[in-house]
Amino acid sequence: MTTHSAPKTTRRDVATIRRALYRLTAMQKLFCLALIVIAAFIGWAVLTRLVAFGQGVDYSSLQVLGDDTIAVLQQYNPFFWWGLAIIFLLLLIYILMGFVAATQRQVRNRLVSTAMVQHIVSQLSDAGRQVLEWAWQDRREPISVGVLQTALLEMRTDRASKLSLAHEHAHILGAAPAQPQTNNAENTPTSSPQASPPAAT
Repeated sequence: MTTHSAPKTTRRDVATIRRALYRLTAMQKLFCLALIVIAAFIGWAVLTRLVAFGQGVDYSSLQVLGDDTIAVLQQYNPFFWWGLAIIFLLLLIYILMGFVAATQRQVRNRLVSTAMVQHIVSQLSDAGRQVLEWAWQDRREPISVGVLQTALLEMRTDRASKLSLAHEHAHILGAAPAQPQTNNAENTPTSSPQASPPAAT
């Protein structure tokens, strides 16, 4: 049986999808970057002020607690305020990550215009079109940014070769001879004829 070389996506295919995604997601990435910078500045300012405030706390007015208790409070005071600052920092990071993830989900659902789809398809090879068609699995919905992101990922993992191999396997299964059906009549045992009752005298 002759073997044919499997089609592969080209660098131009990857570059075409990557440029389209860059144009579609540039604003979201810049917005997230600006938000991260602002959050980092605010977090650092709050962190330093909180630690500085903790260092200035004086427990000498709590003489009613005793000298030993005041000494313990003074000893562990920096750890308490640093722990409080770390908790605040983790909470800020958690909120920031949730917001960035929400914006990423929103941009994944963004629809691609017809003009951009036509431009992308005109630049793709046959293998690149096959991968894009495979990534666009729900044909009831228009092509979205998420479809292009999936296509780009699959182009980098050689999805075109897998599609070609699957087509060859389907062709082999379609050309395979059908299994012969067993003859039930031959396999069914024949019942012996019952003897007729004796005639009455």
